[in-house]
Amino acid sequence: MPAVDFHDGVNKGVAPVTYGTGSRPPRGDYAKARADYTCEQAYAQYTEADHETYRRLYTRQLQQLPGLACDEFISAVQQLGTPEHIPHFDEVSERLLIATGWQIVGVPGLIPEEAFFALLAARKFPVTDWIRKPEEFDYVVEPDVFHDLFGHVPLLFNPVFADYMQAYGAGGMKASRLDAAELLARLYWYTVEFGLIATPQGLRAYGAGILSSAGELRHSVTSPQAERVAFDLQRLMRSRYTIDSYQATYFVIDSFDQLFEATAPDFTPVYRQVRDRIAVEGEIAAGAVLAGERRFSANPPARG
Repeated sequence: MPAVDFHDGVNKGVAPVTYGTGSRPPRGDYAKARADYTCEQAYAQYTEADHETYRRLYTRQLQQLPGLACDEFISAVQQLGTPEHIPHFDEVSERLLIATGWQIVGVPGLIPEEAFFALLAARKFPVTDWIRKPEEFDYVVEPDVFHDLFGHVPLLFNPVFADYMQAYGAGGMKASRLDAAELLARLYWYTVEFGLIATPQGLRAYGAGILSSAGELRHSVTSPQAERVAFDLQRLMRSRYTIDSYQATYFVIDSFDQLFEATAPDFTPVYRQVRDRIAVEGEIAAGAVLAGERRFSANPPARG
């Protein structure tokens, strides 16, 4: 059977290939999705147990944020509305449209980078329509509805961050034409999903993959086992990552301005330079530290 080509970003009715390494294919009913991978939320599918899982996750995560999450996220998370049940996507979209012109759309799970970029460029954020199982309460391999809503959507109410995300999507569509989507996906993974920021009070998380996971939120900021290195665009694009465990490496920005300025220029020459370095020096394994790069110590654990 020939391999399925996902590079056109059109749904083929089966789970897509992803760039990170994991032990099993993505879950989700891709047969129900449209050509652009979007689908209806099918709100009636949620059970009371699903809503209880969302309530418990929201309550626990909200309590974890002080001292670990960046202030910009903490001030925006209330925009999600009541934590008593899984939100209706259309209701959140109504508030987002008023605030920043964005909306959220349902998807069956992970989608190819090309389809993802196209949605972001249209100011549409894809939100997975299923929620994790009870045994995945502390850590879920793939993004579920809680991860996408709690982790990603609050900062889309911030006009500057919202514009950045649209620009990232537009850049991603260009990267697809240059066959550089994997390099740009690494930037998203290590910043929007698993980024840390240095503040006068210590390290804080701003990445959605961290903010929606109680275990990784504390691990990323306080664990001595993780490596934390200064943000460097080309180094980051050469770095591999895993999707089914806590990250071995976190990249730390000094400010959001630094991140936006580093990613504003045309990436065409950057992709060429990164490919040339990979050809000579190879890719960088997750958890590796290079000679001479700036490293950050873990925050001391909060006193109980």
